[in-house]
Amino acid sequence: MIRRVVLTLFLLLATSLTLAGCEGEKPTFKVAYMICNSLEESKGRFEGITSYLSETTGAKFESIYLDTVDFEEAYKKGDIDFTHTNSLLFITLSKRHGVKLLASEKRGTYGALSRGTIIVRSDSDIKTLEDLKGKRLVFGPQWAPFGFLSQYATMLAAGVDPEHDLGPYSFPRGNWKHEKIIYSVFYGAYDAGAAPLIDLEEMTADGRVSPDDFRVIASSDLAPYCTYGVAARVGEEWAEKVRDALLAIDDETTANVGGERILVNKRAFIDGFERLSMEDFKTVDDWARLAKMPPYEEY
Repeated sequence: MIRRVVLTLFLLLATSLTLAGCEGEKPTFKVAYMICNSLEESKGRFEGITSYLSETTGAKFESIYLDTVDFEEAYKKGDIDFTHTNSLLFITLSKRHGVKLLASEKRGTYGALSRGTIIVRSDSDIKTLEDLKGKRLVFGPQWAPFGFLSQYATMLAAGVDPEHDLGPYSFPRGNWKHEKIIYSVFYGAYDAGAAPLIDLEEMTADGRVSPDDFRVIASSDLAPYCTYGVAARVGEEWAEKVRDALLAIDDETTANVGGERILVNKRAFIDGFERLSMEDFKTVDDWARLAKMPPYEEY
């Protein structure tokens, strides 16, 4: 009888310890960040957000950093739970794989929205899009909504076909491509450039260029910039926790990175996050259709 009681108590204790251990386990999620200016710069900017999510949501978050062309394959392998990408890559992942919208970065004059511009030197004789015919133009990366897509679509909508009407056009190599566009126009390597408004604002604000150096001959409509998404397989409970955590970030929010408490927004070069709707992404979707870019590419 005593042995039976002892055995029963042992089994109850073992079960309670097992349940306690299970309840104490934190789920682990991987956040895939699109590499921006460089891998090192992206890690420096976004590790604070990942650490903050681990500190505030009750789950463990790990960062991975990918080039735009690697996202779909990684997603199909199940390597991605949350995404941080530009709006064109988000639209592609949403249309093809069901990635859902969480929150969008606020950065620059228009918060979570921005524009693409086409710039020339202030002393250029190029005044209109029509004047670009036969001229040399430098675009940003082809996956860049405000360094390539918006400008390409804007020209098409105005009756200027980049494939037939421009002179030689090209794309910068290596890192910091958007800055290279602006400098290429400034130093006369190209007649015009497809520059994101945000990069123009930042380079002007810190004195690397002057507002008087350039003239904007065309601007795109406003559209979302960089955005957090969540994989379709992630439960709604965790999606909501992450969305709420992102929306709660303000200029005083800190996180531990490498043993140091850092200001999350300041390190990420953002002003926080905003909740948008899929309707806000219709402009990017329209640009992609017009330019035959993913998810509507044609070969």
